[in-house]
Amino acid sequence: MYRIVSKERLNPTVSKMCVYAPRIAAKAEAGQFIILRVDENGERIPLTIADYDRKKGTVTIIYQIVGATTRKLDMLKEGDFIHDFAGPLGRPTETEGLRKVAVVGGGVGCAIAFPIAKKLAEEGCTVHSIVGFRTRDLVILEDDFKSVSRELRIMTDDGSHGKKGLVTDALRELIESGEEYDEVIAIGPLVMMKFVCLLTKEFNIPTVVSMNPIMVDGTGMCGGCRLTVDGKVKFACVDGPDFDGHKVDFDEAIKRSSIYRGFEREADGHVCNLLKKAEK
Repeated sequence: MYRIVSKERLNPTVSKMCVYAPRIAAKAEAGQFIILRVDENGERIPLTIADYDRKKGTVTIIYQIVGATTRKLDMLKEGDFIHDFAGPLGRPTETEGLRKVAVVGGGVGCAIAFPIAKKLAEEGCTVHSIVGFRTRDLVILEDDFKSVSRELRIMTDDGSHGKKGLVTDALRELIESGEEYDEVIAIGPLVMMKFVCLLTKEFNIPTVVSMNPIMVDGTGMCGGCRLTVDGKVKFACVDGPDFDGHKVDFDEAIKRSSIYRGFEREADGHVCNLLKKAEK
């Protein structure tokens, strides 16, 4: 079992946990993820490794409270234990040789974008970060991004913090002002990543996206996280989660992501039929 070293609420629906998992911390890299179960009967859910400390043996996760499992996870406190915490999974983000990169994050996707921006900065890369949120109350990791970014643009839908508009507005402004990027890395809602890629394709800028479809086992066996990249079937858990954004079929990915919404809503109050029978 894995002890929760610390817990912090970042906004009304997003929390950060630091978990003691020394074997994972020893090998974790930016862009990878873990799969956890809160208890032995729990659902397996993937969460990005938001940070790690090899000396302390800790791994940091950031999660949004959106369903039954994340609510159960958020009920745990400092000193409590998580039953399963497996990883690191997925391929690390490739950062070698990049000199100037725009990192674009949307909402809770910023939890994935930050460790990548941090790693790039540690390698001497000039990082411009663009992060977007619906409103000021949902902003997370602002100081963290400031610490690793030469330029930070914060965008909110309602203009309550930073500048009003979309992350693509800020990215276009930077590109058209003369900024030249070796690569753009976009992480957030599928629709956001799709339009970032449409913009960068216009300027012929290589773009990497981090895909997070439904996952079950995290080893490529279940096939739940499949997507189409350059006309070929790929599995986000083992082939990714990073892919060439200009080759991802976003329309297919968006359609597939909506298939389980009804089931997810039902799962919030679901009681296993086997348990019902056992109670009789």
